[in-house]
Amino acid sequence: MSDPNQVPVDPNQATEPEVATIIDNPLITPAPISEDTLFILHLFGEMDAQAPLMRLIIAGVIVGVSLMLLLASRIYFHRRIARMEELPEARYKALRWQAQDLLSAEDMKSFWIGLNRWVGRLITLAFALVALNGLLLTSGWTLRLAARMINGFLQALLYIWQGFISYLPNLLTIILIVVAARFVIRMLSLIFDGIRTRRIYLKNFYPEWADTSFGIIKLLVYALTAVIIFPYLPGSSSPAFQGISIFVGVLVSLGSTTAVANIIAGVVLTYTRAFQIGDQVDVAETRGRVVERSMFVTRIQTLKNVIVSIPNSMVLNNNIINYSKNMGQTGLLVHTGITIGYDVPWQVVNKLLVGAASKTEGIAETPPPFVLQTSLEDNYVAYEVNGWTRKPEELPRIYSMLHANILDEFHGHNVEITSPHYRAVRDGNPVNVPEVLSEEEPEDEPEENSQEVSDKS
Repeated sequence: MSDPNQVPVDPNQATEPEVATIIDNPLITPAPISEDTLFILHLFGEMDAQAPLMRLIIAGVIVGVSLMLLLASRIYFHRRIARMEELPEARYKALRWQAQDLLSAEDMKSFWIGLNRWVGRLITLAFALVALNGLLLTSGWTLRLAARMINGFLQALLYIWQGFISYLPNLLTIILIVVAARFVIRMLSLIFDGIRTRRIYLKNFYPEWADTSFGIIKLLVYALTAVIIFPYLPGSSSPAFQGISIFVGVLVSLGSTTAVANIIAGVVLTYTRAFQIGDQVDVAETRGRVVERSMFVTRIQTLKNVIVSIPNSMVLNNNIINYSKNMGQTGLLVHTGITIGYDVPWQVVNKLLVGAASKTEGIAETPPPFVLQTSLEDNYVAYEVNGWTRKPEELPRIYSMLHANILDEFHGHNVEITSPHYRAVRDGNPVNVPEVLSEEEPEDEPEENSQEVSDKS
């Protein structure tokens, strides 16, 4: 219980012990000074005792030289960036990998300009800090802060140097591993180059497989090298580094499904020997000459001189028609069809078709062209003329000339290129059947039938 006779104490008035406690324990405690900083301050104290103006002279030199270097660096980087901006984009080389433009020439120009701009800013900041440190050395009030800045800079340099010295064994190990991997890749390159140029022969191993096989083995060597040197990298055992590695692996595995499918399809296309560079092919409704086959895409130059890039996965999932695969001694068979009525002897049609094929430029004389009667329809006969060519890249022009020559041959011999339909009238008139001709002596011109049993509709 409280004493009723006790005098109340004013809370705003502090007693003497409390005031003493506040003085002994101030709210703001000055930061402790390290021994290195005290050593630097001691050096400056001895310098002031022996030569009072020496510290000011050193500070002035530091400030003056730093400002001059700062100004010179600003002028240099400003002019350098201006020259880089004036250069055309063609002067910058695009970053390419496996025929893919990872970074275009415009992107590389922006990258180098940005890199030089940031390097200039960092150098300017460094010179500005040195100049500020020199200014702090001029006054005794800021001498302690200047000493701390100098000590921090020296500690940073010492930490970097000690880290470099302690990392030298691991660095030498990494260098030896990389050199050994480069030596293995160099030896493999010489071997596969000999296979590609047919200087080295391996049974059941085709020369066109050399580049793809070398690329796969080189990728495996690089992957094995990365796995071996990973423990020697600085910070590889830290949880942060391991977490970033797992995160990057998840991103690559989730986002590279299409890329991996194209790579696998490119490898399969190489080992199946579906086509080679320069072949005339028809893939995914695109006909033309194969001009490039990379790990991701196949590029085809169409007959209209248009470059079409088709992903390898799409190429693998479609039928591939290769017009250049089996040129051999005979070449590629060119064929087209035509239908003629029964009133024209088949010997005459065959002769006209063979004559049209023989006059077509691009169709070989040996083996000679030939004609097939493919079907006997109700009202007409279907014929197919065939000829051999060794120029698959000129197929559209050859077909066009062949069709033009067929028109000239038939029209020149008064033979209509029609597919008539007949209505039979059995009234005793002779039927519409041409005179049978022998194969040895076919008539030059068909006889004109003046009387017909049926009407052409």
